[in-house]
Amino acid sequence: MCPACIASAAWIAAGAASTGGIAAVVLGRLRGRNDSKEAMNTQPIKETYMEMPNVVSHEQWLKARLELLAAEKELTSQRDALARRRRSLPWERVGKSYVFDTPEGKRALAELFEGRRQLLVQHFMLGPGWEEGCKSCSYMADHTDGMNVHLAHRDVTFLAISRAPLAEIERFRRRMGWQFKWVSSNGSDFNHDFGVSFTPEEVAGGKVYYNYSSTWPYPHTELPGISVFYQDDAGEIFHTYSTYGRGVEVMMGTYNMLDLTPKGRDEDQLKSTMEWVRHHDRYEPAPAAGACCAASA
Repeated sequence: MCPACIASAAWIAAGAASTGGIAAVVLGRLRGRNDSKEAMNTQPIKETYMEMPNVVSHEQWLKARLELLAAEKELTSQRDALARRRRSLPWERVGKSYVFDTPEGKRALAELFEGRRQLLVQHFMLGPGWEEGCKSCSYMADHTDGMNVHLAHRDVTFLAISRAPLAEIERFRRRMGWQFKWVSSNGSDFNHDFGVSFTPEEVAGGKVYYNYSSTWPYPHTELPGISVFYQDDAGEIFHTYSTYGRGVEVMMGTYNMLDLTPKGRDEDQLKSTMEWVRHHDRYEPAPAAGACCAASA
């Protein structure tokens, strides 16, 4: 398994409760199982089948649906309240100067805002010398290009930042066909300062400070995250928010759609939660429409 996939399996494992024994599986992989990266990225996942639930009358279905709707509305209210609380967090001033390699040349952090006040950063797991980016970070990034025009109209610039050199970033970005901006923090402390890259000495210690905890049990040189910055009229930059671990699922719109379906994310029988995810150019052809029905007939 590639370094990125080991780490991405680990951070999902630590936050997911639906799949028994995930952490043990991930630890096993970290301790020496040498899965082929190509096989991990292309091997089709076996289809799983769900048991049919009770089939009821429309009146009974509507009663159950209205009960669920009440719970959904409560969750929506809680989510809105949490968003207000997030916006009311105090800010911290970014005092250090960071310089990034971009397709347009060297750029300071302030220049990455591109005239907007808010900067949204995906900390994309692509380290120096990696053949490809983390497939889970790629799954996140697949949702980005369609959002970008809408974000720009709400005073937000989005970009991805990785520690790999710009040439390696551009090679992978071209392969994936993405249009969003992606810059390199190589040679700066940016990734380390914002909690997503770690030194060999830190990794060798067996635990790293990640997701606001010093007990993260899956040490790796790169881990995922999302950070938000604000630039005021005087040009000062403030760090307003970062999220890690399962917090990055906010970029995984596919999960939101799957959560509406009868089979949901369909991950309970997998060895690790995101085992099914591939780089979008490495999936086997999707089953033909009606294949499941024919198989169960």
